[in-house]
Amino acid sequence: MISSREQVTQLIVSAKVAKGIKWAEVAEAVGLSKEWVTAACLGQMTFNKQQAEIIGKLFDLSDEAVAWLQIVPYKGTLPTAIPTDPLIYRWYEVVSVYGSTIKELTHEEFGDGIMSAIDFSMDIQRENNPNGDRVRVVLSGKFLPYKSY
Repeated sequence: MISSREQVTQLIVSAKVAKGIKWAEVAEAVGLSKEWVTAACLGQMTFNKQQAEIIGKLFDLSDEAVAWLQIVPYKGTLPTAIPTDPLIYRWYEVVSVYGSTIKELTHEEFGDGIMSAIDFSMDIQRENNPNGDRVRVVLSGKFLPYKSY
């Protein structure tokens, strides 16, 4: 019996390792971006029935696990308040150092509001560089202005 979405994530990651599947291959099977599909497989998004069934087949999941993939997850979960994983911590560091700059420049350009993480896309690519390859991350979210009422 599966008692949490986190257990399904563990099953997916274990099967991915055992089968040697890449996230881009999973995304191709589902028909969506590798960024969104990976987030969904890691428990941050909700699959519809058809998508969940594809994931179930790819990773040999039970019907119960496939059902869990269709339940809205508790989003934004990390094991600690301040991330300890070095890669995730660097993102925390980027927001700590540049967050006020991002906020200031966004407000200057758009006004008072936020960037949506719901109406959102992300693209992660390798950028070849003779001094060492770089990680190129493009985030694109709809601007949502605060309203007066």
